[in-house]
Parts: sequence; C-alpha cells; structure tokens
Amino acid sequence: MPITVEEKASSPTITSGDNPSAELSYVIRGTTDEFAARTELETVSLAVFDGLARTDVRVTATENASVWDGEVAYALPSFQQPDVGESTFSFDTGGGAQHITQSLATVASYAPAGQTAPDFKGAIGVTVDSVEGVDTIVPVYNFTETHVFEEAAVNDAFKGAIFVRTGKVNSDAFRGFAIGEVLFLGASGSQRDGGDWEITYRFAASPNATGLVVGDITGIDKKGWEYLWVRYEDAEDGAALTIVKRPVAAYVERVYGLQAFAGLGI
Repeated sequence: MPITVEEKASSPTITSGDNPSAELSYVIRGTTDEFAARTELETVSLAVFDGLARTDVRVTATENASVWDGEVAYALPSFQQPDVGESTFSFDTGGGAQHITQSLATVASYAPAGQTAPDFKGAIGVTVDSVEGVDTIVPVYNFTETHVFEEAAVNDAFKGAIFVRTGKVNSDAFRGFAIGEVLFLGASGSQRDGGDWEITYRFAASPNATGLVVGDITGIDKKGWEYLWVRYEDAEDGAALTIVKRPVAAYVERVYGLQAFAGLGI
C-alpha cells in the first residue's frame, strides 16, 4: 500500500508580526513505520512556504497504527553575523574581456583557386592600414573576502593602508598566487551596531605566462596584469605576391603598480 500525504482542511496556521511563522498540518496514511511517515512528509512538504523556511517536520501516532498526524513548521531564515576574527569567502571565474591582435595559431587560410592566402603570422583582422584584432574572454579568477575587525583596529592608518593598495598588484606571493597575478580591486566596510567593522575585500587574479609566441617572435614572458602589445610593419609576402602586416616587435608594459598586500590587515 503506498504512503499518502494529505494536508488538513484546517491548515495552515499563520502567525504574523516581527517574527512571522507558519505551521502546516497533514495526515499520513499507509505505513506503520514512524521513520517512513516522517520521510514521506519531508519529501512532500515545501522547503519554503510564503517566504518562510522549513524548520521542523514532526509526526505523531494516532489510534490507527497506519495513520499519522504530521506538522511542518516554518519561520524566518536564521542569520548569524560573523564574530570578530571570523571570515567568509566567495569566488567566481567569470573571466575578463581583452582586446587582442594576435591569435594563438592560424588554423586555416583560404584563397581563390590558383592563389595563395597572405600569411599575416597570426595577426587578426588585418586591413590596409591597421590590425583590428578581436575582443576575447581571458581567464580571470575573481574572489572576495569578508573579515570582521574590532572597532579600535579600523583607524585612519588602517583605512589608508587599504586605500593606497587599491589598484595595485601583489609584489609578494598572496593566497597561493605568484607575484604579479593578483590585482586588488578595493574594499568596502560598514560598522555594525556593536561597533565592530565588517570589511569586504575584492581581488582579481590573472595567470602569469611564459614562452609566449607572437608571429616569429618567441620567448615572451608576461606577468598576469602586465599588458602585451604588438608593433606591426608592412612586409612582402613572396608566396602571395602582396604586402602584408606582420608583427616586428612585442612589448610588455607594466600598467599597475606593485605593492605588498600584507598591509591589508588580512
């Protein structure tokens, strides 16, 4: 005989106000096993009812051994603020946008019968006057850390240390990342009722790269937040009998200052 769960006509019982709650009542039939009755009620009942979270599932025996009364309680979700010294962490790997003018490899090129496609050595979107390139998604690991500090710790010097490191790249290894891979995006803080400060730090990590190749240029090393750009010049493509744009130099530029992150207080 299958187990059935039916909500009672008198259900639900709702309490409103600053601490709202609700209780839904059921009749469970078809089993003499209390655990089976409770499990079926938990499976059938809603995890959230009218914005309230399920907090308790109970069954009570009746005079009929195969019939049970069931109650499911709901209340506001509990939230416990972290204490001083506690931390929370989150991350995403959504990536970042980057405009590039060189491909990793030219997979194929095509030309009319009897002709040869010009070889641009990986340059993308070559025109007569320029190399237009393309926007791509590159690996960026975004992560945040929220820390709670005592009121006395968050003084002007503490805030200033965070300020001067905003927009800087790590000059020392940080959170398992090598020098040059982590960019500090800044922090936001708020003071709680008890005087403690809750501060959220935001970071983005981009991997260092070695041995990059641009056209005929090899052995290029670039840290995660350095910028690589390419100089192009006209060159003759003897096979295609045309003038093409080809990379003649590659430059790695530091666009963010370096700073030790130890001064962030975390």
